[in-house]
Amino acid sequence: MQEPDGLLAAGGDLSPARLVQAYSLGIFPWYQDGEPILWWSPSVRMGLFPDQLVVSRSMRKLLRKGEFEVTFDRAFAQVISHCAAWRPERTGTWITDDMQQAYCQLHDLQIAHSVEVWRQGALVGGLYGIASGSLFFGESMFSLQPNASKIATIALCRQLQRWGYHLIDCQIPSEHLASLGAQKVTRADFQDMLLRYGRSGGKNGLWTLEPDILEC
Repeated sequence: MQEPDGLLAAGGDLSPARLVQAYSLGIFPWYQDGEPILWWSPSVRMGLFPDQLVVSRSMRKLLRKGEFEVTFDRAFAQVISHCAAWRPERTGTWITDDMQQAYCQLHDLQIAHSVEVWRQGALVGGLYGIASGSLFFGESMFSLQPNASKIATIALCRQLQRWGYHLIDCQIPSEHLASLGAQKVTRADFQDMLLRYGRSGGKNGLWTLEPDILEC
């Protein structure tokens, strides 16, 4: 029986040390309740290079309206909870309670970070992921209003470019990410970037968004 592409191992735990080691090797957990922890490194993954971000004319127009506020690291637990929430088109979630607790621990250690999108004081979109060196490993995003997750991605990409980050790992290909300029990255190229950028550079501490990031 042929294993799914990228499946490396099953078992282990979600301790901070194990997660940090896994991400440093380009490996991430992805499983559902009732399964052992499954560890993945796809042969081809989606990557968004901050200096190659594509912002459409319609998105620029939306940003100019100034209806949304974007923050970093203000509501991590809320963001991951929204990402894990069940949706009608899904039968379940891979962000289990154990996963939420594990990534909240990494946030307390200032390794995991969140992007929040607010409208009229309400959280309407966002994303979270892991920082390692000058690479960011995007884990999940949510959007309660149209384009909110795109706004989060644009803000993150622009800010990471200023901080000298080289890549946002998006893991699984999607049309949503491709519309922002994300492209396929082979395992060989990804491993090369891990060696070059995974342990150097980056931004320490809690993250703060610079105020002019969304200006068009």
